[in-house]
Amino acid sequence: MASSMTRRVLAAVGRGADRGRAPDAVQILGALPVPVVLLDAQNRFRFANHAAEQFLGISAAGLSQLALGDLIPADNPLFLLIEQVRHGEATVSDHDLTLESPRLYKQGITVQGSPLPEDPEGGSVLLVMQDASAARALDRQLAFRGAARSVTGMAAILAHEVKNPLSGIRGAAQLLEASVSAQDQELTVLIRDEADRIRALVDRMEIFGEKPITRGAVNIHRVLEHVRRLAQTGFAAHIRFAEIYDPSLPAVWGNRDQLVQVVLNLVKNAAEALTQAGHGNPEITLSTGFQHGMRLAIPGSSARVDLPLVVSVRDNGPGIPDDIRPHLFEPFVSSKAQGSGLGLALVAKIMGDHGGLIEVDSRPGRTEFRLHLPVLNETDSDRGE
Repeated sequence: MASSMTRRVLAAVGRGADRGRAPDAVQILGALPVPVVLLDAQNRFRFANHAAEQFLGISAAGLSQLALGDLIPADNPLFLLIEQVRHGEATVSDHDLTLESPRLYKQGITVQGSPLPEDPEGGSVLLVMQDASAARALDRQLAFRGAARSVTGMAAILAHEVKNPLSGIRGAAQLLEASVSAQDQELTVLIRDEADRIRALVDRMEIFGEKPITRGAVNIHRVLEHVRRLAQTGFAAHIRFAEIYDPSLPAVWGNRDQLVQVVLNLVKNAAEALTQAGHGNPEITLSTGFQHGMRLAIPGSSARVDLPLVVSVRDNGPGIPDDIRPHLFEPFVSSKAQGSGLGLALVAKIMGDHGGLIEVDSRPGRTEFRLHLPVLNETDSDRGE
């Protein structure tokens, strides 16, 4: 796809080097892990490396037939950046851009535009784009882990200080129930029911306790199928499920029951959102894939683990409210009137215990939770945690 003009300009990379041994500049740009595109004076795509193809979701051949205006609306700030590059003949950067259209949606994008001084045709601009979402997700993951630890401490206090007197209150209410009038019995039943409700909440919080998890090889597709069957025979019987699985994926290094809990919480939240919105064609999509380049520190260790396996739970519901989205995984935050706000906090804790990462992408008509998980390797199988 690279034009002769592109090759002449980019050949500056190899000047002064042994032309017989130096790689072609186009090959160098093609191997870069960040998206790089070259636009001509009419903002048509003249070059795109492999990372740009993945970033934009369009092949190089397809991009060669398009202009930037075919992907994003004319009022997008990116066009202003490009004009500033052309008129100022200097490099211009912008941060936290959103590239949104029916065929493209990217948030938090950093773009650096540079002119081509030796461009014989004039007006060409080289764009380097960086997706900052992964860095933001890592920052949020640390915050989620801290929030989960705060719930852990609260759970320990509640279990110790509340359960015992709560049992006494419930027992006293039962004794009174047999010796009071029918009108007063309603009050004793109310006391008993409220005591049970508080105890159930304490029990739910106790699952945040700091306990080592037992890990082994987990077939993530069996986990997803188990959750789908549970959902379709119960709370999501009216919802269509779509499955997009990569059958070649290796096993996850994790705890099966906890991973079932994570996926079940996400599917249940998606089903409730679709039900509350009264969606005419509700759908939940479960998908898996392999993605290189994501690494995270193992909790309590200086070691780092690769997270190449990605599990996605996506729905076509109304999206997450803007005011809740930044605090989604914090304890006691919920968009549901009867929600306790502990479900997603538990998801964040379990993912942290696995050394994994969770990301969220939500807008009207599409909400997606992505789980990045470690895979089983020989060291793990020998260790047999």
